[in-house]
Amino acid sequence: RIIEVNENLRRHKAKAYQLLNSEKGVEKRKQRCHDVEPVFGNIKQNHGFRRFMLRGKEKVAIEWGLLAIAQNVRKKAA
Repeated sequence: RIIEVNENLRRHKAKAYQLLNSEKGVEKRKQRCHDVEPVFGNIKQNHGFRRFMLRGKEKVAIEWGLLAIAQNVRKKAA
């Protein structure tokens, strides 16, 4: 068996670790839970959306727009 260490990957991981734990990185991570992730989780879990029915960027954009409108209407109605 041969074990190889990818130094490039190790360098990228170290840089990502530094960025995530910097003052700005911590601020950004705290903001994540307030921004969009709960919306995606709600659409996927509570409304059962797992995949797009249509194919192609333009059609997917239309379908996603309809999902966003539905989400906003549900939010206003609640």
